[in-house]
Amino acid sequence: MWSNNKAKIICVALAAVLTAASGVQASDLTVSAKQKTICAKADARYQELYPNAKDDGVVVVKLYKYTFCPRNVTVKPGTTVRWVNVDKRTSHSVWLKQAGEAESERFFPEEQWEFPFITPGEYPYLCGPHWDQEDMRGFVRVTD
Repeated sequence: MWSNNKAKIICVALAAVLTAASGVQASDLTVSAKQKTICAKADARYQELYPNAKDDGVVVVKLYKYTFCPRNVTVKPGTTVRWVNVDKRTSHSVWLKQAGEAESERFFPEEQWEFPFITPGEYPYLCGPHWDQEDMRGFVRVTD
């Protein structure tokens, strides 16, 4: 029998190959001046909510005003990315759609969701309810 972890690793690895073949690049996700301003506010809100945060080797991406902050991250294999909702009212999700992963449950302000990136590759992701109208997308590059 396959364990859920083995199946997940194989699915993510296959998705990495397919994503690489599709030509999606982190540079496709440019960061506008508006997004930079939003991300500065997201960083301040995170510090306000979690003044003594110890991220213990995880990479934190904040969700604020329909924006992933930072929008593009590069991590080493085995790194966990933690998405933290620092909005005041809006719920979000994280969906590694091209990797074949199920969309996360919606998480509300001050809630979080994590995903371990095991296999090198490029992983575009989006917020299920907000990617289409708000262009709420992000990108994780996993490299040695």
